[in-house]
Amino acid sequence: MAAGEGRAVLVTGGSRGIGRAIAHAFAERGDRVAVHWGSSADLARRVRDELPGAGHVLVQADMSDAQAVGEMVDRAAWDLGGLDVLVNNAGIFTAHPPLSTSYEDWQAAWSRTLAVNLVGAANATFRAVPHLIAAGGGAVVNVTSRGAFRGEPNNPAYGASKAGLNAFAQSMALALAPQGISVSAVAPGFVQTEMAREVLDGPGGDAVRAQSPFGRVARPEEVASAVVWLASPEARFSSGTIVDVNGASYLRS
Repeated sequence: MAAGEGRAVLVTGGSRGIGRAIAHAFAERGDRVAVHWGSSADLARRVRDELPGAGHVLVQADMSDAQAVGEMVDRAAWDLGGLDVLVNNAGIFTAHPPLSTSYEDWQAAWSRTLAVNLVGAANATFRAVPHLIAAGGGAVVNVTSRGAFRGEPNNPAYGASKAGLNAFAQSMALALAPQGISVSAVAPGFVQTEMAREVLDGPGGDAVRAQSPFGRVARPEEVASAVVWLASPEARFSSGTIVDVNGASYLRS
């Protein structure tokens, strides 16, 4: 098993965007990070190599493949010498407007989106629980979305998957608290990532930025800072919390 200082952290979807920022945020605090990737091996390798500190590893799995996900979590725990934190960040965002999508494409979008965004995260969490218990407790943080609350008219499966991930976090918060494990969620709005670049650099970009009174979208590092706090021992009693990181572009109470 790998040895090193700090906690052992698995970040799914860690090869780019928010996941990359989360991996950096933990590594900068002295933690060892397993960077999970699905199809971007070169990007994941680059992230691992640029992380400060030592003991970081790569793990791969298609998040829609239950067996592969289970093996990936176990591999991360083995390579890191245990597991203290799981961040369920991996997700896909496939457009399927209900008024212009074929029934075949509609079914495909729902099946794939729920399999990756919701069921994949549930399977990763289930498989992580024994490792977290063995560590004496820990944290699971789900990266969800503002879309879980305000809706995603062109991506309804995405909005539904993220709403389900919020509900899953709260159910698991109740189930795992006796084991010293907190489960919570971070719900970003638009974030300045490669995935959002086409929208933000396009003709609708100014309108998206204007949704926030700050006149901009979130930086990946701002989402990562919320994840790191929720995963900290100091936030243990905030288990079940869903933290909005959307620049007041959507308010709820």
